[in-house]
Amino acid sequence: MHRRSLMKGTAAFGAALAAPGVAFGQTRTLRFIPQIDLAFLDPHWTTANVTRNHGFMVFDTLYGHDENFVARPQMVEGHTVEDDGKRWTMRLREGLVFHDGEPVLARDCVASIRRWAARDAFGGALMRTTEELSAPDDRTIVFRLKKPFPLLADALGKSTSMMPAIMPERIARTDPGTQISEVIGSGPYRYVPGERLQGSRNVYARFDRYRPRDGGPPLGTAGPKVAHFDRVVWTTIPDASTAAGALMAGEQDWYEQVAHDLKPMLARARGVRLQVQEETGTIGMLRPNHTQPPFNNPEIRRVLMRAIDQPAYMQAIVGDDRASYHVPTGFFCPGTPMASEVALDPLRNPPDFEAVKRDLVAAGYKGEKVVLLVPTDYVTMRAMGDVAADMLRRVGVNLDYLATDWGTMLQRRNNRGPVESGGWSLFVTSWTGTDWINPATHISIRGVGASGYAGWNESARLEALYNAWFDAPDLAAQQAICQDIQRVCMEEVPYYPLGQFKQQTALRGLRDLQPGFSKFWGVRPA
Repeated sequence: MHRRSLMKGTAAFGAALAAPGVAFGQTRTLRFIPQIDLAFLDPHWTTANVTRNHGFMVFDTLYGHDENFVARPQMVEGHTVEDDGKRWTMRLREGLVFHDGEPVLARDCVASIRRWAARDAFGGALMRTTEELSAPDDRTIVFRLKKPFPLLADALGKSTSMMPAIMPERIARTDPGTQISEVIGSGPYRYVPGERLQGSRNVYARFDRYRPRDGGPPLGTAGPKVAHFDRVVWTTIPDASTAAGALMAGEQDWYEQVAHDLKPMLARARGVRLQVQEETGTIGMLRPNHTQPPFNNPEIRRVLMRAIDQPAYMQAIVGDDRASYHVPTGFFCPGTPMASEVALDPLRNPPDFEAVKRDLVAAGYKGEKVVLLVPTDYVTMRAMGDVAADMLRRVGVNLDYLATDWGTMLQRRNNRGPVESGGWSLFVTSWTGTDWINPATHISIRGVGASGYAGWNESARLEALYNAWFDAPDLAAQQAICQDIQRVCMEEVPYYPLGQFKQQTALRGLRDLQPGFSKFWGVRPA
């Protein structure tokens, strides 16, 4: 992988340090380099994990997930379940306050749940089962269900994007399809909009009226969320060498996702510690547009699956470090209960590009232009995008490689028109393994068409299996359904899985970092 000069990058970073209002070097300021720029601030609006990470700083959730993904009360004291599982009554903890000084009330929570559920698949499944959601008093939330929904607390404590953030009712009434204009939550940090530099910096200040849960250690998104820093400053540094240089020079404290070719240098650097933060890894995806030629043709999608060389995608990211990636990767996170290798034979062998080229024509490919969206400011996605482009050219696709930044790609992929009108054919992205643990959180396998994730796959078979999974009586039944989901995915191809890889983070002068996605409570100066 090509890397710019470290000295050149460090010099470029020096100009960013001159920005006013950033307390670099102060003991109580945590200086952080995020994986990508925080383009969008609304955690109900986008699937971007960087927005989810921001969301958990600013907003709290009614429940949290511990290190074993078990739902635990967070904003609520607890709950009671009555009427054979069809009535859940929750009680908010006392003293919860929003960043604008207003108390957190049950009606804020109801409005927030409704807005979140309009965007999120898990939330949508919950609300389709809900007969009535109400706030009979300021601290009580009641779900009256059409049938039991045992995963209700799991849904309200969802730690993957889109997170079920609780916000003031006046903000939660914002149309779900429109981003919120104020970032006000009740979490351990408050957002400081006046210090934002779009594309460069985001600032958070400790919320001194936040009330962590009593007792126990922080576990996942559950337990007490204690902020040990007065400020957290996110500085976006797109060039990986520049980011590494800033960390080694002591100008930054935490580099979220280290480019794999820079790991040896950082491992030798004095005071720098490398560690795998997210054990479920990162999983690459190539998502086709199911509404436009040529990928509205399912046979063309099936043929192209035979051209996917998962080791090539992974080696473009991690090189020859075989221990850092897993293939074949199917449609659930490897190493977790719903994962299997059922039906993955097309991904096991090196592709025969000439055979795929012939079969694409036989399947109906007529040379239509294919627009591939690649976010070039995201190192790992750029690497996967380059492999995808090479694959497409080798199988005779008329390719338009559209290099863009992450924020622009997120916006463009919402365009449902033809490529001649600003539409697209394929895009490259990635997910944490936790996003793919089971159907409840895995939006990319849904088949809801226009109301679903960009790409708009429509599949009655996948939707039937998705709904059946929620009603499965035990783990074995859930696993059997997920095997069927994987079989259907290999036939209908909602997307192309590109493999799972482990990503390392780099720290200096910090301890007690929470595993999983980047969290800013619990972590403290070493």
